[in-house]
Amino acid sequence: MDSLITAAARALASGDALGALKRVALRDDAPALALRGIAMAQLGDLIRAKALLKSAARAFGPREAVARARCIVAEAEIALVSRDLGWPPKALEAARKVLEAHGDRVNAAHAGNIAIRRLVLIGRLDEAEQALAALDPTPLPPALRAAHELVASGIEIRRLRTQAARAALDRAKLAAQRADMPVLTAEVETAARVLDLPAARLVSRGDERPLLLADVEALFSNGTVVVDACRHVVRAAGAVVPLASRPVLFALARALAEAWPGDVARGALIARAFRGKHADESHRARLRVEIGRLRAELAGMAEVSATKRGFALSPRDAGEIAVLAPLVEGPHAAVLAFLADGEAWSSSALAIALGASPRTVQRALDSLAGEEKVQAIGRGRARRWMSPPLSSFPTILLLPGPLPSD
Repeated sequence: MDSLITAAARALASGDALGALKRVALRDDAPALALRGIAMAQLGDLIRAKALLKSAARAFGPREAVARARCIVAEAEIALVSRDLGWPPKALEAARKVLEAHGDRVNAAHAGNIAIRRLVLIGRLDEAEQALAALDPTPLPPALRAAHELVASGIEIRRLRTQAARAALDRAKLAAQRADMPVLTAEVETAARVLDLPAARLVSRGDERPLLLADVEALFSNGTVVVDACRHVVRAAGAVVPLASRPVLFALARALAEAWPGDVARGALIARAFRGKHADESHRARLRVEIGRLRAELAGMAEVSATKRGFALSPRDAGEIAVLAPLVEGPHAAVLAFLADGEAWSSSALAIALGASPRTVQRALDSLAGEEKVQAIGRGRARRWMSPPLSSFPTILLLPGPLPSD
C-alpha cells in the first residue's frame, strides 16, 4: 500500500474525512475508491458513498477478497444509516465470514454489529440478543466498542431494562471518549437522552401524568393491572393478555380502566367500542356478548361486573388499575415513532420495519403529509420521508419488538 493510501486511511480512522479526500480525491484505483466512499459517508453524502464503494468492490481483483468484503461491510453500514432495509443481509453475512476466515476479526465483528443493529431496528430482539451474546467485543477498537455498546443499550431499552441500558450507555460513553470522536460521543449522548424523556402517559383515577421508561418498568412489576395502549395488551403480575387482534375488546378494556374505580354507562361503551351514535337493542346485545368475551379473557387478572348504568372493571387482587397510553396517539402513531429518529426513511423500509404492506404504509404517509406531520424528500425510488421536529417525541414503546412478558 502506498504512502498516500496509508495516510488517507489513518485520516479516516481519526475522523478526518476531508484530510483523507485531499490525499485520494483524484485517484480511481480500487483502494482510493474505497477510501473516498468511506470519506463521503462520513461527510453525509450517502448516495455518492454507496456508488464509490460499489465501484471499489468491482475494481478489486479476485485475490483481494478481504478488500471486497470490507467494501460490502461499509456499503451495508451506509444502507443501515440511510434506512435501506431492503439491502440483502445475506451479502453482509457472506462478507463477515470472509473477513473471519482471513483473520480480520475487527471488521468481522463490525459486520456482526451492523447485522445486529438491523435486527434491533426491525424489532427482532430475540435474534439480536442471541447474535450479540455470540459476538466477542474484545478485539474491537474504542470506536467500534462504543457502537457495540450502543447496540446493547438499544436492546435493553426496548426490553425495558433501564439499569442495564444505562450501564451499556456508560460503557459506550467511555469508549467514545477513548476514540476521541466528537460525532460518536454526540450519538451516545443522544441515545442516553431517551432514558430521561417521557415515554408514555399514565392514566389512573381520573389523573394523567407522563412516565419515564424507568417508571414504565416499575409499573409493570408492581402488581398494577395495566391496560397497555402502546402494545394493545393487558398486563398484571407478569401475565399478558394480547388484544391487538381484538380491537373491540381492547377498546372496552381501556374505557373501563380509564373510569376505574367508577363504572362506564352502556351507551358510552357502545359509542367507544362500536362507534355507534345511537344505541339500539342490537347494540346492547352485542355489548353483552363482547363484555362476556372480555370477562373470559381477563379471568384471573380482573373482574368485569355489571352495574345499574353499565359495567365496571376491578382488579382480582388488591391493587390498582391504570392505562398506559402513548405520548402521541392516532392511527399512524407507529409510523411517527420511527420517523422521530431524525433519519430519512423510504416507504419500503418503513413497511419492513412495521411488518405492514407497502400500500398501507404509503397511505399512512400520505395522510400524515396532509396533516403536515411528515415531509417527503426526492422523487420516485429516491423519495424519503422525514418528520419535522416534534414538541413531544413519539414513544419508543410504539416501536416493534417484545417487551417483558410479551
